[in-house]
Amino acid sequence: MAHKILIADDDPDVVEDLSILFEDEGYEIVVASDGAETLEKIEQENPDLIILDLLMPRVDGFAVFNTLKDPKWERWSGIPVVVLTSVREEVSQRRYELETGMRMDYDAYIEKPYDHEELLELAKRLIQEKG
Repeated sequence: MAHKILIADDDPDVVEDLSILFEDEGYEIVVASDGAETLEKIEQENPDLIILDLLMPRVDGFAVFNTLKDPKWERWSGIPVVVLTSVREEVSQRRYELETGMRMDYDAYIEKPYDHEELLELAKRLIQEKG
């Protein structure tokens, strides 16, 4: 059975690029275009990895992180999260800390533009570590 990756990004070009990249490697792809849809897809699809943009409409990636910290979401708390965004890491951490009083707990942070090989290797490693 193919491992499932949830791509949460509102940029159709990024979604298409990542979908092709991972499908060519045999991964099953699930797509969400905002944070609310991301949370729905997590519940419905139980992905092996989440690639999450922080700046999305309706519910942003910061809110997705906050929701995943809720005890009601404990079942999905072990899913590795790769933040893939155009926002610098220090800026993202500072905003999240100001809004929640906590640090964002992600498995990797990659700023756009991204390197395909680096992202593929990272995804493979995180899915293997999850077991």
